[in-house]
Amino acid sequence: MEEEKINGIPRIGSRFPEVEVDTTHGKIKLPDYYKGKWFILFSHPADFTPVCTTEFVEFAKMYPKFKELGVELIGLSVDQVYSHIKWVEWINQKTETEVPFPIIADHLGKLASMLGMLPENGGTNTVRAVFVVDPEGIIRAIIYYPPEVGRNITEIYRLVYALQVSDREKVTLPANWYVDKLEWKSSHLIGDKVIIPPANSIGKAKEIEEKAKKKEIEMLDWWFAYKELEK
Repeated sequence: MEEEKINGIPRIGSRFPEVEVDTTHGKIKLPDYYKGKWFILFSHPADFTPVCTTEFVEFAKMYPKFKELGVELIGLSVDQVYSHIKWVEWINQKTETEVPFPIIADHLGKLASMLGMLPENGGTNTVRAVFVVDPEGIIRAIIYYPPEVGRNITEIYRLVYALQVSDREKVTLPANWYVDKLEWKSSHLIGDKVIIPPANSIGKAKEIEEKAKKKEIEMLDWWFAYKELEK
């Protein structure tokens, strides 16, 4: 049973599964929608969560650089499409960042299950998975992160660029290749500050708001507060 489950998840070198999905840009058929292009599909645990918000801001700001490489981005979570739309609006209003790429509303978890994005403990939120897919629809790289730690978006950029160079030049790349060429080292949204766990009650939300008023912490919303890391 366990072996069947493992074998059912696509691996590096396998073709991305054919599936039609609902997104913030309408219905899309994958991988055909990006035929002839590289694309990166990345999942996030949930809309209106702080770590995911910082990731989307970074992906959005780096989108022009991905486009220069001929790479498209597409997000995914198990939220409904209207949640995605409102969250994208919030990001635009609060951070002055437009999210230009589609987000899959996989509210039934169909694609998330296919790609092994759901945690082993039975949780319903997707982990932070990354699938790099080439112009032929072949999965070339897979990365998984836990919910607690945000991704390094510049590393994902470095990875897909390295794959393109490898294909074009018929070479392999060493550890840390191209790292020094990357400009962005920390979050555009909160820098090197750390995120306070979102409130899970009205009382906790008010407590966070009071601390923000006293300048003890910083806050973008009741669910998104952050502070300097104590040394």
